[in-house]
Amino acid sequence: QLQLVESGGGLVQPGGSLRLSCAASGITWPNYAIAWFRQAPGKEREGVSCIDIRGGNIRYVHSMKGRFPQFTISRDGAKNTIYLQMNSLKPEDTAVYYCAADQRLFPCDYEDYDYDYWGQGTQVTVSS
Repeated sequence: QLQLVESGGGLVQPGGSLRLSCAASGITWPNYAIAWFRQAPGKEREGVSCIDIRGGNIRYVHSMKGRFPQFTISRDGAKNTIYLQMNSLKPEDTAVYYCAADQRLFPCDYEDYDYDYWGQGTQVTVSS
């Protein structure tokens, strides 16, 4: 059974940086997609970044529609961990950040209903 555990959230001042981690335990798929989503209070969940792995090729999509140029997604295959590096954070980046995974999805996308597995989320608060 796949489990996703996010960590790395916290309180940061505007302009600061955070690196979120998503540890994927139990993943044995040769091909899969993993995405970062976020949900701010009173707003819909939105996709941020994603990666997909197929046939040994890894594709990184750092920013959905170019909206998050300050975010970078990366992967440590040995640790089965996906990271989201967030720089130049703004108060509007305050949200709960989730990682999600799916075995069949290719290419990765930002539709939350396409992902079967979700982590519990980690809170990011950007405030002075």
